[in-house]
Amino acid sequence: MKKLFFILFMSFSAAGFSQEWGTVNKNNVTMKEIAPTWPGCESNSGSTDACFRQMLAQHVGKNFKYPTEAWKNNEQGKVIVEFMITETGTVDIKSVTGGTASLQEEAKRNIMLIPKMAKPGMLAGKPKAIKYTVPFNFKTGK
Repeated sequence: MKKLFFILFMSFSAAGFSQEWGTVNKNNVTMKEIAPTWPGCESNSGSTDACFRQMLAQHVGKNFKYPTEAWKNNEQGKVIVEFMITETGTVDIKSVTGGTASLQEEAKRNIMLIPKMAKPGMLAGKPKAIKYTVPFNFKTGK
């Protein structure tokens, strides 16, 4: 009887704990990566991941500026910025590719303006750096 109680107790406690960071199914453990929490998304009743994506899109749009000289010189192109939101919730740019140097600098400036996150990303209940990729399309329309 004690053995049965112990097995039931372990099953329920594993199921209750696993929902927070992942799932346990037989011998397979799947860990869930949780997105960083953008400032202002802490009390979001929905997904903090969806709120993060929405706030990132708003941030990029609000802070987007076409460099004046690049506009005058009809510089165009797609710039890809790969960055991490670190374990401390700050931005760390990993790479900037495509476009001209001035377009790359503008895309990098935009991403560096991302505020410090209210909470960093998490994996298995521990802070984890999360990688993101943001494309910038520069077109003059000329």
